[in-house]
Amino acid sequence: MSGPDASLTVSVVICVYTEDRWEDILAAVASVRAQSHPARETLLVVDHNEALRERLLKEYKEREDVRVLANAGPRGLSAGRNTGIAASRGEVIAFLDDDAVAERDWLRHFADGYADPAVIAVGGRTVPIWASGRRPVWFPEEFDWVVGCTYRGLPPGRVRVRNVLGGNASFRREAFDAAGGFATGIGRDGDKRPLGCEETELCIRLSRARPDAVLLIDDRAVIHHRVPEVREHFAYFRTRAYAEGLSKALVARSVGADKGLESERRYATRVLPAGVLRGLRDAVLARPGGAGRAGAIVAGVLTAAGGYAVGSVRARRGGASFSVAPVEGGAHG
Repeated sequence: MSGPDASLTVSVVICVYTEDRWEDILAAVASVRAQSHPARETLLVVDHNEALRERLLKEYKEREDVRVLANAGPRGLSAGRNTGIAASRGEVIAFLDDDAVAERDWLRHFADGYADPAVIAVGGRTVPIWASGRRPVWFPEEFDWVVGCTYRGLPPGRVRVRNVLGGNASFRREAFDAAGGFATGIGRDGDKRPLGCEETELCIRLSRARPDAVLLIDDRAVIHHRVPEVREHFAYFRTRAYAEGLSKALVARSVGADKGLESERRYATRVLPAGVLRGLRDAVLARPGGAGRAGAIVAGVLTAAGGYAVGSVRARRGGASFSVAPVEGGAHG
């Protein structure tokens, strides 16, 4: 495969919703503006917060490469991303969390993946920055997805995957032409339970629309994601695991359990049992947190399974739904 195409234009979308993350937002934008493969533009999509939008407009009024937009759809991350996609001008649209910073070669490694015309999406590796300064001893690496980060069990290197992870991902524009945008009603909306899986659902839908398409994760495309103190506690761990189960039930309802749970079966039958054994071994060897990590894995599995069961019942009764709309606009050139 040849190297990255220096002419490939990339728009970076950062969805924001609260002034509490002001310094994080500025740091995220600064990391994009420092890329070795320059972004064509950075789009800050503000989720129904007029005070934050006005403040950002004032902050970046002198910057032609930073555009501030209001979420044109319902409250939530999916509609915010769709707003950014529709307004973007790049051949590739990349997504960065508002509380993360990208390493200098982040976009260069994405561009490297797109040297192959069959590749339609490229994701990267997300590393946690713990508010306390270090990982809680009980927190298993197999569950780093709970805090929006790359988890133990994903294959290393640049590999083909079923889905990329939304906070550190990119797609060719034609992906959204083929499959529509992110589904609303499935992911986070800032105020409710911490749901997820909107990127999983999109990627499965995309693979159905374009069976020849290749989706990659390149672990050299690194971002560093801030984990606030409240998310270092077991109560959040349990809440997020339950919400993941609810979300997975929606995905399975949409695309079928075979595809919707394909990766999860391997994770549950191979990665997690190995994690439990590793934790128990560490406990026997008197290493800190071993028993806690083993227990957290078991608790996480049971809690996610409970969420999946409840979500499946709701979906069958029609009490939970989401919608996919085409993404309008977005002329690149």
